[in-house]
Amino acid sequence: MKKAFEVAHDVFIAYHASTRKGDSLRRLLEGHSHAEKLFLLQVWWPAFKHFNDLHPEYEVKDFRDGTRFLDFAFIKHTLKLAIEIDGFTTHASQISRSQFSDHLIRQNHLIIDGWRILRFSYDDIKDRPRMCQQILQQFMGRYLGMNDASVKVISYVEKEVLRYAINLETLLTIQDVCQVLSIKEQKARRVLKVMLEKELLESVGKGTQRIKYYRPTAEALEQLIG
Repeated sequence: MKKAFEVAHDVFIAYHASTRKGDSLRRLLEGHSHAEKLFLLQVWWPAFKHFNDLHPEYEVKDFRDGTRFLDFAFIKHTLKLAIEIDGFTTHASQISRSQFSDHLIRQNHLIIDGWRILRFSYDDIKDRPRMCQQILQQFMGRYLGMNDASVKVISYVEKEVLRYAINLETLLTIQDVCQVLSIKEQKARRVLKVMLEKELLESVGKGTQRIKYYRPTAEALEQLIG
């Protein structure tokens, strides 16, 4: 599972980095650190197996016409979920009383603006990840009607590969995946390996050498179109 996660995580961060610039890009590269990655590894990925509709270090307008960044934002249809990761000393001992009050007012304004908020402690993410997974799954079930089976869908990375493969007049190759995802060959091979294991792609041709050609499976096409 960890190898599949690492590939998906690298592509996830690379994709969001490619869409940002300036302070937003700097915040992504600096703010998405150990605690945030641990949350994805131990909580989000085991619960859903994809990063669809999830945005790291998401920029929102501040109630004072400034900006702030959420650790994660999950945005789907009309649902806006802010996910924050809190260390034990994050708020109480390292900020002043006025800063603490300002933090609460900012959270209140997020709620007024239509955001739902879930907060997880670093300790719970590290020591009680299954509990955190269940909270997220219960939330998705309530607000989106998702259950464990329906949320484990094709990831957006895999969708891009499948869409590209569908539009090709020839069979899919590793070079095609490198091009469409803007990744190097080693990572492209890992993406293809995961897609083979999930039966989203099937190899074409026979031989003892490395697989050269791929095509979408009927099941993958049905799920993508559906």
